[in-house]
Amino acid sequence: MAMHRQRARHGGRAAARLRCAVVAALLSVAALASAGCSRRPPTGTPDGAVRELIAHLRQLHGDPADARAAFELLSRRARDNLAARAQRYSAATGKAIAPEAMITPSRFHLRFEPQRYVAQIAGAHALVEVAGLLPGERVQVPCVYEDAGWRVDLALPPLPPVQMRPGSDL
Repeated sequence: MAMHRQRARHGGRAAARLRCAVVAALLSVAALASAGCSRRPPTGTPDGAVRELIAHLRQLHGDPADARAAFELLSRRARDNLAARAQRYSAATGKAIAPEAMITPSRFHLRFEPQRYVAQIAGAHALVEVAGLLPGERVQVPCVYEDAGWRVDLALPPLPPVQMRPGSDL
């Protein structure tokens, strides 16, 4: 009888340990699942926005959806500049063009392969240093926090004023 109680106690402990192990495993799976769901969007950090823009520009081969995704990662100032360029192009050619189509795939090439991204944030502005393997492979990319996320603030040259022919009233 004593032997039977000892086995029952031992079996009860084993079952309790098994239940604890199952509960721990389920909690681990739940924690991993929730961590996967709470992953920051690419625009959650300045370096994430720069990484995402580079990724979109690499795959940009004339697909309007890719161009739109890259365009959305740009700051309002950069998007406005591209919109003004698209408007001028449309007016000059009579053919409507979307602002994101001003991002030309053939004009984009990487000077080096990015290996590391380090962001320095000061309020709503940030500088992301992108570094390659070699010491000279470094560039600083400005970013700005707007529209509830970080955007890449590309410094595009300002558009020159529209020149008019003398005697033209346009």
